[in-house]
Amino acid sequence: MGTIAVQRAVPKGTTTGARRRRVVGSLALLLILLTAMVVSLGVGARGLSPSEVWHGLSAAPGSDPRLTEIRLIVHTVRVPRTVLAVVAGVALGVGGALIQGYTRNPIADTGLLGVNAGASFAVVSVIAVFGFTNPFHYVWFAFLGAAVAGVVVFGLASIGRGAGNPLTLALAGQGITVFLAAMTLAVALSDKASLNALRFWNSGSVAGVGFGVIWPVTAFIAVGLLLALTTLPAINLLNLGDDVARGLGVNIALSRTVGIVAITLLAGAATAACGPIAFLGLMVAHVARYLTGPDYRWLVPQAGLLGAIVLLVCDIAGRLLVRPGELDAGVVVALLGAPFFAALVWRGKFKSA
Repeated sequence: MGTIAVQRAVPKGTTTGARRRRVVGSLALLLILLTAMVVSLGVGARGLSPSEVWHGLSAAPGSDPRLTEIRLIVHTVRVPRTVLAVVAGVALGVGGALIQGYTRNPIADTGLLGVNAGASFAVVSVIAVFGFTNPFHYVWFAFLGAAVAGVVVFGLASIGRGAGNPLTLALAGQGITVFLAAMTLAVALSDKASLNALRFWNSGSVAGVGFGVIWPVTAFIAVGLLLALTTLPAINLLNLGDDVARGLGVNIALSRTVGIVAITLLAGAATAACGPIAFLGLMVAHVARYLTGPDYRWLVPQAGLLGAIVLLVCDIAGRLLVRPGELDAGVVVALLGAPFFAALVWRGKFKSA
């Protein structure tokens, strides 16, 4: 019964030709991502040629002093920055596609669950109370704050007359976000160290984070991705409507719970490491839908690849636009995302007119 239900829910267009186009598209995105990663290793205040990057990656410690300098730049700055951009981009891209699928809201983003606001509030609170200044210390509180905010939003959306309704989830998320934003501002204004940290962390950056933070965060993201993959057939069914999905054998409460946990892990871990990066999940989910169609078994993986590409390219652009200074990746993403969001709203109004 479950296999038949999933087959019925697969959107039209899953012919051999369509599948071939999706496979070719995925391979093309993977190639673009690999190219962007190579470029990322060479771009910065100190530009490196491809041969220098290679020597920096392969040079042994204590060799030629010039190679030692290049090795230091590549291993301690460029590689962690590139890896974090890819990992966080995948997480936010997949999370954006999932939240749009579960809420059936085309302008939903991972911030809808309040994870960004929860992480921000946790960061300023622990800095104000404990005086933490090292990102390795407060990143775990940021993740905890993001997770708690997601659980609270989901809990509020699961009670009352509108329990389980996507609109209820959106309203609960917006309410918690506004409340936590006000609390964050109140704490930050009362403590100078918290305000300074918030201004740095809130811009959304993949720079300055070491592997001591990246590897543990990646572990949480990996768990979120595994959970996300298990929910993809159910999202196709849920997008046919709750009544239809229930009739086809979907446990709606369980599916939504697993999905919300996956989104919270993905968005919470990425936000804890990089700070809030707005619009990324929103943008790449729409582009992936345009490329693959509405089948979430293809849409979600491509959204992850697109998320990594967009965040990495925006980080590279930020290093080049104001040289020798830098723009944080979150700022560049917002410069792209704001008009993209406005275009979505305008297009929706235009179609409904």
